[in-house]
Amino acid sequence: MKQENRFRMWHIPVLAVLILASLMILRNKEQRQIPFQVEEGAIFGTVYHMKYQYANSLQKEILQCLHSVDSSLSMFNKQSTVSMINSGEDLHTDDMLEMVFQQATAISEATGGSFDVTVAPLVNAWGFGFKHGQWPDSTAVDSLLQLVGWQKVSIRNHMVEKADPRIVLDFSAIAKGLGVDQVASLLRSYGIENFMIEIGGEIVSHGRNPKGEPWRIGINKPEDDTQGANSQLQDIIELTDCAIATSGNYRNYYEKDGKRVAHTIDPHSGYPVQHSILSSTVMAPTCAMADGFATAFMVMGLDSAKAVLQKHKELQAYFILSADSGKYDIWCTPDFSKLLSDNE
Repeated sequence: MKQENRFRMWHIPVLAVLILASLMILRNKEQRQIPFQVEEGAIFGTVYHMKYQYANSLQKEILQCLHSVDSSLSMFNKQSTVSMINSGEDLHTDDMLEMVFQQATAISEATGGSFDVTVAPLVNAWGFGFKHGQWPDSTAVDSLLQLVGWQKVSIRNHMVEKADPRIVLDFSAIAKGLGVDQVASLLRSYGIENFMIEIGGEIVSHGRNPKGEPWRIGINKPEDDTQGANSQLQDIIELTDCAIATSGNYRNYYEKDGKRVAHTIDPHSGYPVQHSILSSTVMAPTCAMADGFATAFMVMGLDSAKAVLQKHKELQAYFILSADSGKYDIWCTPDFSKLLSDNE
């Protein structure tokens, strides 16, 4: 009897393992039968591409999610919360603006003000942004610098307080990343495990692609192609459960009097940046964070960016640098290098 009981007791865990394995096989089979939905369109002045594994399209819900970001943070929507604040018509905030303001402030603190949501007057003056000005002289730059400084703005009791009423808030350098985060949160709320969301080059991936493999994301070569029609890839990375964003000067620029003017403006000096980083790609816990730090690193340059990365281990980065040979050099953090594909 004792031997029979021992035999039965020995078989119980084995049967449990077999049942569990069978259930996992069935679940994986059912998961593979669920189709991937594809959504594409335009938002925030750029385009989006999304793939997610779900039985039905969630296009309506996704657009509602994106439009909620637009209605809060768009500089081109005169009725958006930030536009009303900038015009002085209504200084009241909303939940989304307060959330992104906190995120932006944290990035500004971490980068010594190289990320600054008040830099819009300078961006506009140099011919970029939501307004286009003339090429400013040093007097104009000095004057505009009086209206720039992330520490000159705060939020109290859901109201924006400015050191000068002419100060303008512009969250364009973080809004796309926030939009990606918001859609990712939406998909997770539906229990979706496999998805890739991309808005204007800012990406969140989770789970696996339709082939059951990690999502493969390309990093473009920083070539003089303002329309992006002839883009070539510098590297390919394989991502799972990751947020990533890229900033670069190689497309958004113009030439005047034989000089190239890049769209990244240093909020400290008031002038377009000129250093070796051509493209900055950052991985972070959220896409908004990746978006903001990618912009900040373009302002800071390589040495200062390395110092920030040394302090913030939650960040990984990949920089494409100009080289004397006319080719490109690459610098990346060790953990980022592990994600690089063999490009086959």
